[in-house]
Amino acid sequence: MDEKETNGIDSNNHISKKAKVIRCITQSEIQSEFSHHDSSTARINNGSFGSCPDSIMSCQKKWQLKFLRQPDEFYFNHLQAGILKSRSVIKKIINADDVEEVSIVDNATTAAAIVLQQIGWAFTEGHFQKGDVVVMLHYAYGAVKKSIQAYVTRAGGHVIEVQLPFPVVSKDEIVNEFRMALEQGKSNGRKVRLAVIDHITSMPSVIIPVKELVGLCREEGVDQVFVDAAHAIGNVDIDVKDIGADFYTSNLHKWFFCPPSVAFLYCRKMGEMSDLHHPVVSHEYGNGLAIESAWIGTRDYSSQLVVPSVLEFVNRFEGGIDGIKKRNHDAAVEMGVMLAKAWGTSLGSPPEMCSSMVMIGLPACLGISSEAEGLLLRTHLRDSFKIEVPIYYQEPKRGEMEDMIDSSCVTGYARISHQVYNTVDDYYKMRDAINQLVQDGFTCKMLHSG
Repeated sequence: MDEKETNGIDSNNHISKKAKVIRCITQSEIQSEFSHHDSSTARINNGSFGSCPDSIMSCQKKWQLKFLRQPDEFYFNHLQAGILKSRSVIKKIINADDVEEVSIVDNATTAAAIVLQQIGWAFTEGHFQKGDVVVMLHYAYGAVKKSIQAYVTRAGGHVIEVQLPFPVVSKDEIVNEFRMALEQGKSNGRKVRLAVIDHITSMPSVIIPVKELVGLCREEGVDQVFVDAAHAIGNVDIDVKDIGADFYTSNLHKWFFCPPSVAFLYCRKMGEMSDLHHPVVSHEYGNGLAIESAWIGTRDYSSQLVVPSVLEFVNRFEGGIDGIKKRNHDAAVEMGVMLAKAWGTSLGSPPEMCSSMVMIGLPACLGISSEAEGLLLRTHLRDSFKIEVPIYYQEPKRGEMEDMIDSSCVTGYARISHQVYNTVDDYYKMRDAINQLVQDGFTCKMLHSG
């Protein structure tokens, strides 16, 4: 078998559906790949910043040195070809029709800016009417909300946030809430110009029935649909043709083992593609988004060039990326159930709506009464117990305030992640730390200074 077969890529940048594997990676090799992690910390927060194995960091360093040795030769002979190869890998993974539909950008935040910038121009130039609508989920990522504020509302667009339930029982709850938001958006003769839909919400973490929501947008005449799937690639299945959105973005540094930072933006072939531009304007402006994005001035492009090597890395695992996704999901749910049982709480969503991230209710007696206190508890767990895990504050619903006073209302949730480097001891450490706090009569009010 030659090296290209091992990578699953042929000379025409085609990727075999089942790349051949010589030998599956062992558990000791996995731990060696991530030996640079702080061994004293239970790192159960892969969702925030991802993780990069040693072998990929070595590959990245080779790309960096290749540039530093002879920048001109690198720029003219290697950069564009390398990025095209990475785009080809991504195209196959997400089942896009054409590599021209795939651009590589720094992160999902950049991708959101590209799409929302176009929407803002449409308002400014009079293609959309003042007061026309953008619909987004209430749990949209904060940076995306700010981008909508910066590009859309300033240009005269009206924003409707879909209020999603949490804890969530079924996807039907989400679909019904989204349908009502679209109906509201179309009231008084307005038009819904864009829907922004998460594939996996960040906090709280829930898999959104994205295909159903995109289909609903088509039925209701929404102009364009943008799926923010920052956590998706390497975490859940992606088939952009089946999902049917106009735009779809995901970070490769979160769950696909790339170094920070690299993401893709898929743009379905259509006339609007010519109106999309990278927010950083370089001499490639006007040559198409993929080319514009591949050169935004002198910077380190190495994280965008290692994607084929990452494909080789994931194919060392049984079942490749599909096997990794299943094992991570199953382990995350198993650990979530274990923690919920230990704390006398429950998961924030059914297992089928969990990815490799799971929300678990924290004991109500901890007294988490605000987002700020959730952050204080997170810091306390890091500093005092060497545990890294995000904490989500869920404001009590009406009728639950009395329960909150009686310390029986769950207002805090831990978002655990599971990646290949995690072991069961990481979650036992989390379990025991929370149990110790409960036993000691700890409340979050004790963390306030003064």
